[in-house]
Amino acid sequence: MKMKLELLPMAFTVCQLPAQAQPGCHSPFTFLSRTDEEVSLVCPSADAPDDALQSEPGWRCLRVAGPLDFSLVGILARIAACLAARSIPIFALSTFNTDYILLKEEYLLAAQDALTQAGYDWIAS
Repeated sequence: MKMKLELLPMAFTVCQLPAQAQPGCHSPFTFLSRTDEEVSLVCPSADAPDDALQSEPGWRCLRVAGPLDFSLVGILARIAACLAARSIPIFALSTFNTDYILLKEEYLLAAQDALTQAGYDWIAS
């Protein structure tokens, strides 16, 4: 099965929030994780909260076309390995339906080139 990727049109910010934070971001592309050690939020940069303890703007996001079956193996690993071979760092997220790969804006063209050369197709956004 040939994987398809989509570049989401907006820039993202990765934030570390206070433990008691109740983020009010309601963008369709909001990723919130809460553990016993931290609260992290990934959201469109335009929606990044002012009360973040730390924030890292300038991320772009690739979505693997889904939904993906839970029995599939190595999807994220293959993408990560392809980008690692070009020294492109990633921040990966998964949802019930698919995987998302965030990378810094300055690596975007190199990442698209690497993934295209590796046989990935692109969905126009």
